[in-house]
Amino acid sequence: MNIRLNDGAPADPVRNGRDALARQAARAALEAIPAFEAAVTVDYRSAGRVLVAGPAAQALPWADRLATALPVTAILLDAPVPGAARAYPVHVARAVAVAGWLGAFEARWQAEGQPLGRDKFDLVLDLCRARLIPTHQRPHGYFAPGEDEAARAAAAEALLDMVGDFEKPRYFNYKERLCAHSRNGRQGCNACVDICSAEAIAGDGDGIKVNPYLCAGCGACTTVCPTGAITYAYPPAQLTGRRIQAALRAFREAGGEEPVLLLHDGGRGAAMLAELGPEAPGRILGLNLHHAATAGIDVWLAALAYGAAGVAVLMTDEHAPQYVAALGQQMAVAQAVIDGLGYAGPHFQLLRVDAPDELALALRHAPRGEVPREPAVFHLAADKRNTLDYALDHLQRHAPQRPEVVPLPPGAPFGTLAVDRQACSLCMSCVGACPAAALQDGQGLPQLRFIEKNCVQCGLCASTCPENAITLVPQMRFGETRMQAVVLNESQPFHCIRCSKPFGTLQMVENMLGRLATHPAFAGKLDRLRMCGDCRVIDMMEPRDEMKVTVLKRD
Repeated sequence: MNIRLNDGAPADPVRNGRDALARQAARAALEAIPAFEAAVTVDYRSAGRVLVAGPAAQALPWADRLATALPVTAILLDAPVPGAARAYPVHVARAVAVAGWLGAFEARWQAEGQPLGRDKFDLVLDLCRARLIPTHQRPHGYFAPGEDEAARAAAAEALLDMVGDFEKPRYFNYKERLCAHSRNGRQGCNACVDICSAEAIAGDGDGIKVNPYLCAGCGACTTVCPTGAITYAYPPAQLTGRRIQAALRAFREAGGEEPVLLLHDGGRGAAMLAELGPEAPGRILGLNLHHAATAGIDVWLAALAYGAAGVAVLMTDEHAPQYVAALGQQMAVAQAVIDGLGYAGPHFQLLRVDAPDELALALRHAPRGEVPREPAVFHLAADKRNTLDYALDHLQRHAPQRPEVVPLPPGAPFGTLAVDRQACSLCMSCVGACPAAALQDGQGLPQLRFIEKNCVQCGLCASTCPENAITLVPQMRFGETRMQAVVLNESQPFHCIRCSKPFGTLQMVENMLGRLATHPAFAGKLDRLRMCGDCRVIDMMEPRDEMKVTVLKRD
């Protein structure tokens, strides 16, 4: 268990009973909110063509069973024992590869002495020792039950039902203009690509591309996205915020104290929580999400602003390990912010448990963090950064301490930049690379300006800077200065030595002269580097060292 233990007051049966009654009021408030129905869906069509792949002794019996109801093709990784001919295609291959999703799988296989085989299938039953599609999240229509016979029977039964037209929600929305993935061939943020357990996300130029057929709706990409370029749409953040507000309000009005929001999904975590039943502490308010990784730092901080004494996220071994790591990193950032504001904690708890008794122990140590005396009334916004602004503003206004700056752990999506003024030539390459408008030019002045509120610490500015003059500094700044443009570097304008027009900065020209002084192409002509572009051309075109002939006229 990954738990931050809380040594608070011992259990009080009377208090716990009152909290349990208040929890019933919170559940009623949640049930009163209509279920979300997706307006945009992703459609699949399956004709039932099944590929069964694996060793002959394993694959052929299951292929025979399925062939009585579905069109089957078997690809065997070893030669079968000679026997009766089968009514469906059978291929023996030394290697096979499969990719795709329900209704659109493609298989390729290589047999000894034969050309590469290729065919399309709607469904796959993978009985190989090593899965053909190794992603943690498996595509719809792909079954790899392992060696357990009961699991294989369940997979075969499910395959029989997967013929026809199917649909699922489109789980995400994407705004490329906000994406910090890449600029000018340099990679910035790769968080969504790295975390996707279905491998549904890939870089696509300066942005990303999400395959909606592979996307399983875990929402982890939206949680780690620093800009809000990719957002969760099933349900949208506004509805999740409405549910949290309703539950906490009802709990508080019914006399409950120190509520902890327990975020979980409908898998093993929900089953364990249901098994605990009334044994769970009364102040634990379970909130069922489509996936436990769909909510991140913006939702957690908003929950504290609404009055939650803590936020716990329940993960099991069903969840991809990268999800657990990412949520842990986000919790470290969130706790650093709350600690910096002086709220007594801890406030966050990441649970990795696989048995009800482990869950019961963890929940007895659920956080009892200090929260604002006045619950917030703002609503979660569609834009992630806006929600963070609302939550941070409320938490800071009611905080026990009012620091101007709170240091954050490395990798935090908030911070400032340290610029080496001696190295920076104010070339403004970083301004062109910044995807969040955090870096700006001086609007006619030789200045590099910065708005900390906009910075997502993607690192594109640092990797683009030709002088290596930029360093990321993770931190959270409060107050008006966070939203104001500040000057990170400035220089005197350099004036053309010929026409006196300003055309660059003193630092830039000095750097250029220092680098090119020994270059043979500029030997004896360094003054041209001190000229603007127009004067440089004129100087190059003027005749040099030509003989002058004077013609004298006779009277």
